[in-house]
Amino acid sequence: MPASISISGLSWSTPDGHRLFSDLDFSFGAERAGLVGRNGVGKTTLLKLIAGELAPGTGSVSVTGRLGVLRQTVQVGPDETVADLFGVSDALAVLRRAEAGEASAEELAAADWTLEARIAAALGRVGLDAGQDARLAMLSGGQRTRAGLAALVFREPDLLLLDEPSNDLDREGRRALIDLLAGWRAGAVVVSHDRELLDTMDAIVELTSLGARRYGGNWSHYRERKAIELAAARHDLADAEKRVADAARSAQATAERQARRDRAGRKKAAKGDMPRILIGMLEDRSEGTSGGNARLAERRRAQAAEAAAGARERIEILQPLTVHVPSTGLAPTRTVLKLDGVTAGYEPGMPVIRDLSLTVVGPERLAVAGPNGSGKTTLLAVVAGRLRPWRGTARTMVGHAMLDQRVSLLDPTVSIRDNFRRLNPEADENACRAALARFMFRADVALKAVSTLSGGQVLRAGLACVLGGSAPPPLLILDEPTNHLDVDSIEAVEAGLRAYDGALLIVSHDEAFLGNVGISRTLDLQAPGRRGEGE
Repeated sequence: MPASISISGLSWSTPDGHRLFSDLDFSFGAERAGLVGRNGVGKTTLLKLIAGELAPGTGSVSVTGRLGVLRQTVQVGPDETVADLFGVSDALAVLRRAEAGEASAEELAAADWTLEARIAAALGRVGLDAGQDARLAMLSGGQRTRAGLAALVFREPDLLLLDEPSNDLDREGRRALIDLLAGWRAGAVVVSHDRELLDTMDAIVELTSLGARRYGGNWSHYRERKAIELAAARHDLADAEKRVADAARSAQATAERQARRDRAGRKKAAKGDMPRILIGMLEDRSEGTSGGNARLAERRRAQAAEAAAGARERIEILQPLTVHVPSTGLAPTRTVLKLDGVTAGYEPGMPVIRDLSLTVVGPERLAVAGPNGSGKTTLLAVVAGRLRPWRGTARTMVGHAMLDQRVSLLDPTVSIRDNFRRLNPEADENACRAALARFMFRADVALKAVSTLSGGQVLRAGLACVLGGSAPPPLLILDEPTNHLDVDSIEAVEAGLRAYDGALLIVSHDEAFLGNVGISRTLDLQAPGRRGEGE
């Protein structure tokens, strides 16, 4: 029977009762399907429901075939190895004992002599140059992601569930992932914001607050369809708002006509030339007509208002996030940062960056590139003053803000609003709420604790707090800023950074993003023999 995932009448709510989605009905087959949607809409939750890690509130999820799941972060223990991730440590130990002549007859009979070759083949498919005994803790985040992908391939599942698989991958790793999926003949459901990866999909399933909708074709085709839908929604809204205004004018005109008739009737009755019983009948008829007209007018107004609200809701879902960034006032000749002969790392005798010199002047836009483990995050930590060089000097000569991959400038225990006020003490409550609303944190959403947000929402909150104030810092340091953002938010951040007139220092493997924010030069780091922590 072909592998498939069938979702029927699926609903799920958070523990506090917030309805994430309801009555979902769709399916996945032997195809590569991209699952997209705004941050917090429930994409990762849906994968957990499919994998059986969460129970549906109502409805059902039916899976035919074996699943292989890749989480956003590959969690590892300090001594865990690649072999442990593959689940073959015991089987490899049997081979070692057999090679040493110490295996029992039962072990020799059960030994898998193809095991090491199959492990090497799986690692090769994802382009990971690491042995089965390599400690996962010594690998970069991207290398661990590749190891996780290799472990999935090794198990040969019928269906892959991949949650943001390209987040930590360098360019070579992204290409390996795309090549892997291009040759994947079973099913794959891929949650991703990576436009290059999504352009290789066979179908796109969009999850919104209104439900799920399937679009045949890749990302580019989906975006074309969405542009048409947005134009149609705007047309529908204009039509609905016209109907609301027409209904209000019609109700007013009807009320005025009735009022004139009532005044004429009262004048005639006042002359005394009408029997009292006839006067009463006319009054009753007038009241009935007035009431009927009012009910009809209210019904028409309500229908028009409902249509307008529906159109606005569709536009809210379809309309991309927009960002406006105030000026930093950075002069074009101002030296922003200067590194001279910097060597730095984490473990004595194992430098991650060596003898690096760099000068940034004025509003330059510098991308830091290099393979996983080459020291990109380490360099940002030195520039931001979080890591002191072993040798050389590092000076940052203007105000700066750094958004690292964990968005650690935010206090997770307090609300988005309180974080904004702490980081922008000059902003009053109105300015704070207006800035957060531009980043789609409106009304009570701004009062949510950061710890309750999705990964993408946390980064969006960090960007709101850094870019939303009246005086953004002249230097903005970003470490993989698109990793957890949905595509609409990425495009909004691109627009905001294009409007930002300060200096940018960015680590990102998203080439489309770097091109869209106008990078002026690239610093290419080479991988050392060994990486440091935090990279």
